[in-house]
Amino acid sequence: MIVRAGGAGGQVGRVAFGRFAAAVVLVVAIFTGAVFSRRVGAIQLISVADEIAIGKQAQAEVRKETPGLKDAAVQAYISRIGRRLAAQARGARYPYSFSIANYREINAFALPGGPVWVNRGAIEAAKNESQLAGVLAHEIAHISQRHSARQLSNAMVANLGLSLLGALLGNSGGAGAANIAARYVASGAFLEFSRDDEREADRVGAAIMARAGWDAHGMIELMQTIREQQRRDPSSVEVFFSNHPSPGDRIGGLDRVVAKRRTGTRDSAAFQTARGRLKKMPAARSQVESRKSQVEGRR
Repeated sequence: MIVRAGGAGGQVGRVAFGRFAAAVVLVVAIFTGAVFSRRVGAIQLISVADEIAIGKQAQAEVRKETPGLKDAAVQAYISRIGRRLAAQARGARYPYSFSIANYREINAFALPGGPVWVNRGAIEAAKNESQLAGVLAHEIAHISQRHSARQLSNAMVANLGLSLLGALLGNSGGAGAANIAARYVASGAFLEFSRDDEREADRVGAAIMARAGWDAHGMIELMQTIREQQRRDPSSVEVFFSNHPSPGDRIGGLDRVVAKRRTGTRDSAAFQTARGRLKKMPAARSQVESRKSQVEGRR
């Protein structure tokens, strides 16, 4: 909300408020050990330890409302692929974890500090292991590049005086702040990264794939699959388009960063076995319908 005041008194009031806001941001930065990002005008108010704490609590919130896939073999396979990719991520060392949501839609998302979720629909849409690795590598890149921390920092600066800032500076301390931030993250309002963040996650994710030994073209191929799926069954990619840029834009960007020569693993028997197990299971739930039911249940 922007409050406008007229005349000289209003100008003085705006200057005074600006100084107050700057002072509060500085206090928060000192309190949290904040660092300035290399991006012009960006400030990082969330430490890696904060991210991990927020992510743990957000993961608990997400688990309450997300149907997890009850197949130990497929879960173990996804975790194995995820750990191999995460080992090649640069930057801070996060406690990465990988979970499968038993939803039919093609989608995946990352929480701050390490948790990654992939929908069953995304695994079934992938035609080979490199395409699945591309999904996980993109989400790992969001975490390694600290996109969630930057987004939450921006929200804190934009909403000075709200409960999140109060929790950081008040009696509740860091644990209270983590609780508030975790609920914000788990609500889904936190999952829409900027186009710059998405492009960076594609570029960094492709590099992670290559270092881990997979053919990075798999990421491009899955974008092509999503584009085709949009024509055949728009509802299956509705969630994906609600929090990701269009595949066409991403394919163009990836074409510029992925080497022309195909190298690395394309597929494996383990992937086809996992995918085969999914096909034998009862149909997955609809994420869109589940969300609608949850919202109606809260009314």
